[in-house]
Amino acid sequence: MEAIAEIADHKGICRAVDLAKQFGVSHVTVNKTIGRLVRDGYVETEPYGPVTLTEKGRKLARESKARHETVYNFLIALGVSSKVALIDSEGIEHHVSQETLKAMQAFLDQQQSAH
Repeated sequence: MEAIAEIADHKGICRAVDLAKQFGVSHVTVNKTIGRLVRDGYVETEPYGPVTLTEKGRKLARESKARHETVYNFLIALGVSSKVALIDSEGIEHHVSQETLKAMQAFLDQQQSAH
């Protein structure tokens, strides 16, 4: 959902081909995933049409982006290079618990208030 939101913000619309290109996967893989997202109420699309987020999808995209930013900023604060932090935060954000995420954010807040 985060990728759909980012592509739509950047290009005005998001198409399956944009997602396939971004993730380096086949159009078939993207279409299967989009089908599941439609089924679950996160996106809407028509054949050969753009993919748009529903309100439920936009909410999840915002939450995912916030999680990603927290993990990324935490890794940067630890001294991880921006290139590695970008790659690692993509994976970590999907597995980090809410408790750990809150601790990361508290650490970042402390860092900011100390400066």
